[in-house]
Amino acid sequence: MPVRHLHPMFGFLKKSADAAPIVPIAPDMSNPAPSWRERLKTGLARTRAQLGGKFKSIFSRGKVDAELLEELEALLLTSDVGLEATRYLIEELQARARREKIETPESLQRALADALHELLQPLEQPLDVSARQPFIIMIAGVNGAGKTTSIGKLAKHFQAQGRSVLLAAGDTFRAAAREQLQVWGERNGVTVIAQESGDPAAVIFDAISAARARGIDIVLADTAGRLPTQAHLMEEIAKVRRVIRKADPSAPHETLLVLDANFGQNALAQVKTFDKAIEVTGLIVTKLDGTAKGGVLAAIARQCPKPIRYIGVGEGIDDLRPFTARDFVDAIFGSEDRDQRTDDRGQ
Repeated sequence: MPVRHLHPMFGFLKKSADAAPIVPIAPDMSNPAPSWRERLKTGLARTRAQLGGKFKSIFSRGKVDAELLEELEALLLTSDVGLEATRYLIEELQARARREKIETPESLQRALADALHELLQPLEQPLDVSARQPFIIMIAGVNGAGKTTSIGKLAKHFQAQGRSVLLAAGDTFRAAAREQLQVWGERNGVTVIAQESGDPAAVIFDAISAARARGIDIVLADTAGRLPTQAHLMEEIAKVRRVIRKADPSAPHETLLVLDANFGQNALAQVKTFDKAIEVTGLIVTKLDGTAKGGVLAAIARQCPKPIRYIGVGEGIDDLRPFTARDFVDAIFGSEDRDQRTDDRGQ
């Protein structure tokens, strides 16, 4: 398939040579920015209020009895933890209570936190982009999940690691998507490959060719939002994946599905359907700061486990970070940092 040469008006975006230099502003050390763990705890405030705060009330009796288990089951189910994960956590709590003779509210809550951590920990698999160059990441999701914004944040994240990035505006369906991605490209000083219209697979093919020619480390390929029930659109995104493989038989090296945490249990159906179409290899869970449904991560871990590569808890460009199970659980339960871990690991 020949490489398409894009029109200069909407093809490669470059910084203007006449642009005024950017003068960095010295940080105000008297009022330092909150750490990632602090932002995570703040971002998960609604989930913590739904779960963590109510756990204390449920565990106030200090013993595991039928009434406690019934209340705990209801709370977990209404927090989008899901039936299978709820059963698992309750059984684990019962087993730990018997084995360790737990009889205090604090110990019960700690036992549940540890059980949740063990459930989520296998999903903590940081993305390694060093295996290939260019490392091609295909990004999918439903409308409004935050795909394009996540791409902009990922570009900044990879640049902070010293890697070069190229963006492919493969969402040719939504008119504003291309412009939105170009804004992120300009903000990060990153090249964007785009067309005013046309086949999204062709745009991404061009981007891969350009990245290979320029020695770019990472290609982030956007795709149009679609619902899992739209069979023709699911076939279209499957075609995009097949075309990527024509450009590089080993690609895509990562297929990320962006999930809006507000969807709760509906996110499970999205994972299963997109996985069938494009073989999802990792997840980005966004908007955790705007929902009380953070418990859905437990449902994912139990019903359709996929590595959670990143989570988002805000609109800022630095509010998307690698998922760490212990930090996530501690933020829900309001736990203090137990072992003085480095705050911004994975950045």
